[in-house]
Amino acid sequence: MNPDLLPRALTAAMFAAALAMSSAGAQTLDKVSFGTNWLPEGEQGGFFQALADGTYKQYGLDVTIVPGGPNDNNRMLLIAGKLDFFLSANTLQSFDAVANKVPVVEVAAMFQKDPQVFLTHPESKVAKLEDLKPLTLFVSKEGIASYFQWLKSEYKFSEDKVRPYTFNSQPFVADKQSAMQGYVTSEPYAVEQAAKFKPGVLLLADYGFNTYSTLIETRSDLIDKKPDLVQRFVDASIVGWYHYLYGDNAPGNALIKKLNPEMTDDLLAYSVAKLKEYGIVDSGDAVKNGIGAMTDERVASFFDKMVRAGVVHSDIDFRKGYTLRFANKGVGVDLRPKDKN
Repeated sequence: MNPDLLPRALTAAMFAAALAMSSAGAQTLDKVSFGTNWLPEGEQGGFFQALADGTYKQYGLDVTIVPGGPNDNNRMLLIAGKLDFFLSANTLQSFDAVANKVPVVEVAAMFQKDPQVFLTHPESKVAKLEDLKPLTLFVSKEGIASYFQWLKSEYKFSEDKVRPYTFNSQPFVADKQSAMQGYVTSEPYAVEQAAKFKPGVLLLADYGFNTYSTLIETRSDLIDKKPDLVQRFVDASIVGWYHYLYGDNAPGNALIKKLNPEMTDDLLAYSVAKLKEYGIVDSGDAVKNGIGAMTDERVASFFDKMVRAGVVHSDIDFRKGYTLRFANKGVGVDLRPKDKN
């Protein structure tokens, strides 16, 4: 470079840098609040990843994640307008919202498969779902009202063998002829650590319990007034999930551990591994349409099953509880490793 031009070049470079800094500083981020339905954990990892690695910011969002917990009801805060988005557990919640005329809508399904499982002892030699019938089954009150009604309807299970599950694994560990409900991403790990044996695992989704899980829910009025905001939150969350599953998820995990010190590196790694192994997030329609995918056919199929099980009434317009407007756009599919395509 001509030495005489050096000062001019430096000045131009400094001006460009200052301009870039000014533009970044001038960017107005839309404030968004997102409430989860439980304490921070690996099952929510994509959202924390999107916050921690700057993905939400790249989409023009200043996101605050409000953790849930045993004494919190973030869904009520969503309905009351105190939160913008909520992490809904499964499709049943949307059916319930329609039945009770609550103006909330599911806009994306981050889990293609519900993580609900039954854990068994090796001694019981359970190989398939029907093998659970002779066993004592530890099921929560919520489980009795939902998936167990489906087990009765589709597989002729009986409540005679059911005992209350109080989120304590000791009764299951003590009884080798029992099975216990859990999430594939957590309870098998906890049992293995505490009882020093590897439990058998039956994922209900693999036997036809085809609810979506870990859905993004928002209010109808937010969709009407700020559809672009909803789209950006959905898209950024999807990208966050791809980063969490297939990229460097250290930022997301660090934020989870900061907010929930009970989370360990081993448990988080286990959760991610099981999310991948069982295709909880990235399988089915998500392979083509991207994480968050939903279809009318899938929701209708689950609705019919819940009607047959007596869980919901057949006369509700379940289609009002969700929209395909913001999902199925293939956002982030380029972030999936090539061997997954």
